[in-house]
Amino acid sequence: MAQAAQANLFSRGMLAVLVAQFVSALADNALLFAAIALLKSQMAADWQIPMLQEFFVVAFIILAPFVGPFADTWPKGRVMLVANGLKFIGAAAMLAGLHPLLAYGMVGIGAAAYSPAKYGILSELVTADKLVQANSLMEGSTIVAILLGAVLGGLLADHSVSGALTAVAACYLLAAAANLLIPRLAQAHVLEHFSPKVLVKDFMHALRTLFGNADARFSLIGTGIFWGAGSTLRFLLVAWVPVALHIMDNSTPANLSGAVAIGIALGAGAAAKFVSLHTVNRALPAGILIGALILAFAHANSLPAAVLMLIITGACGGFYVVPLNALLQERGHESVGAGHAIAVQNFFENFCMLLMIGFYTIMAKSGASVIASTTAVGVLVFVCITLLAYLRVARSNN
Repeated sequence: MAQAAQANLFSRGMLAVLVAQFVSALADNALLFAAIALLKSQMAADWQIPMLQEFFVVAFIILAPFVGPFADTWPKGRVMLVANGLKFIGAAAMLAGLHPLLAYGMVGIGAAAYSPAKYGILSELVTADKLVQANSLMEGSTIVAILLGAVLGGLLADHSVSGALTAVAACYLLAAAANLLIPRLAQAHVLEHFSPKVLVKDFMHALRTLFGNADARFSLIGTGIFWGAGSTLRFLLVAWVPVALHIMDNSTPANLSGAVAIGIALGAGAAAKFVSLHTVNRALPAGILIGALILAFAHANSLPAAVLMLIITGACGGFYVVPLNALLQERGHESVGAGHAIAVQNFFENFCMLLMIGFYTIMAKSGASVIASTTAVGVLVFVCITLLAYLRVARSNN
């Protein structure tokens, strides 16, 4: 039976969503480091490690026109249940011996289906005056899950890769069980058709509309570069730590990823205080610094220096990306609708991840050192965001 949105921020449905999101996000981040450890144990070529993310994000790109309508056509709690089930199948398949790249791609399909449902369900569970608080709870639980998942994934994988994969699969089952506690909500929209051709055409219209708006285009490109850099940095850390710090475990790269996440949380908090939609250009210097800091980080030679630089890099990233996200949500709401804007943003961000990780993979496969690869990524990010900032400021002055 359908349930109306409630003024109570901690209703049973809301708590179930928060628990499911936390456990599922924790498993996602633990699985990445377990999969990396599995590839290492199989003596896989170094270039296969960043390919994990390529297999993961391709589902987001291919399914972008369809997952939003799918989430709106079914009750979103059931969509989340199915998505966590798909993630469980991928993790279990990896444990059973399927190649990690293929299994991680299966998890990506579940994640692509999960994304629009987890954000869209909030407005169906709480009233409009509680929506910002609900989003804050969701983002806060996700950041904690990212930190904890990366750390636990690395630690468990150091003790037992199969044990880590078993724990991840169990987490997906627990998340699915939490999804069952979400009250059955009404369909957001009843589609008159589910024609792939029509849905793709509708998605492409939204893509063209947003790219036709200067603010939305700036936000899409800016956030795409950021998340492309962030995903690539995760894999660079796995190769960089043994070379630069002479530490061979799986937990140190995971912990350093956590340092970036801590920085992002700090930067996001600062952005909320010092930047508004009218002063979004204040975020640009922080964006330019991201590339410069990655470039400097490439040549760090001690763990404390690496931790400090990664926290600062994350803080610049959080200060930069949060205002750009808000700008896109506002411009998207005014034009194609918030749902379509999120779908287009997911598509473009994952496309940028595909390109940037592909750039790093080509360098790794060609035999470039990890220091050279990290330096190249830093230069690429610095040039791209500097150019974007220059064009933005030049347009603002005209």
